[in-house]
Amino acid sequence: MSVFGSNLGWMQLRHQKVRTAVALMGIAFAVILVFMQLGFRTSLFESAVRYHERFNYDIAIFSTESRFIVDPQSFSSRRLYQALGIEGVASVARVYVDQAIWKNPWDYSMQAVLVLGVDPDEDVLRTPGVAEGLDLIRQRDVILFDAHTRPEHGPVADRFRAGERVETEVNNRRVVIGGLYELGTSFGIDGNILTSEDNFLRLYPGRPRSQIDLGLVRLLPGEDPVQVRDAIAAVLPQDVLVLTQAEFIDREVAYWDATTPIGYVFAFGAVMGFVVGAIIVYQILFADVSDHLAEYATLKAMGYSNRFVSGVVIQQAVILAVLGFFPGLAACVWLYGQAGAATRLPMYMTWERGIVVLLLTMTMCALSGMIALRKVRALDPADIF
Repeated sequence: MSVFGSNLGWMQLRHQKVRTAVALMGIAFAVILVFMQLGFRTSLFESAVRYHERFNYDIAIFSTESRFIVDPQSFSSRRLYQALGIEGVASVARVYVDQAIWKNPWDYSMQAVLVLGVDPDEDVLRTPGVAEGLDLIRQRDVILFDAHTRPEHGPVADRFRAGERVETEVNNRRVVIGGLYELGTSFGIDGNILTSEDNFLRLYPGRPRSQIDLGLVRLLPGEDPVQVRDAIAAVLPQDVLVLTQAEFIDREVAYWDATTPIGYVFAFGAVMGFVVGAIIVYQILFADVSDHLAEYATLKAMGYSNRFVSGVVIQQAVILAVLGFFPGLAACVWLYGQAGAATRLPMYMTWERGIVVLLLTMTMCALSGMIALRKVRALDPADIF
């Protein structure tokens, strides 16, 4: 394309300032919509596997009837001791998991909370604050509170750090906050507390100690998790799943992506953002092409090819894509911060996501430009003059 052609698309956009501004706002809106949907979808998956990534294990044993970590089904702890007899297994750890009712000690509202019961002698959960608090939860009715729990549960972390004694009720049983740890919420978890096995069973007096919700298996150094997994699975009955860490994570992600509608909704929202942006750009470029048919006919009459004229429109589409992308990116960086602070979900911008959305935006605008070009390609200068 000549220097004249390389500047023509930009000059046309500058000439139609209002129309160009409307197009840029439409593209920025589409970019924001795609970014937000992808951001929420990523935060859905990342937050759903916080425990899966921070438990200290090589192999997980989970009931076949359990759908996801927030709603586990109990199984016999004998499965763990059977696994302990397999060659390559170094140790096993029991984990009790259940939901409970938390009473906000300030406004007395009732909130859902996820409770984990662990053996204080075991290094089960590796996240800031847990190692320092294991001795504390040996005490009767003492719990550790997740500092990243949603604010509806009360300013527990702030008051505790200020030196106040914080007491409340969990499942109508009086408990004391002994310390804080850091984990975070998810789409299925609004708050977390951690305590000992004994304290856990006091919160659920009807539960037998022998029924656990998750088994964690640690291997000897150098052992292959896949081979040991197969060996354990061959011995254990079919009422439990034996999963490597990667498989345990993938199973949780698959649940939220395929079994629940949430993953689909976010993916569909991103597609709709792409479609909305494409329609807006198409309307703008089609209107521009219609307004300049005489000029395009003149160029073709002067000997310029369809390729040259098409290049002008595609150039406009690419310029609109780039200029509309960056305002949308800036707005989303701010929106991610606001959404993350409000929801306690991992909302943040990444270079990879930014590049993907930029390429999607350019593709969206280029496709719209190609559709708008049909009128120019079929144009005969004799019909205009």
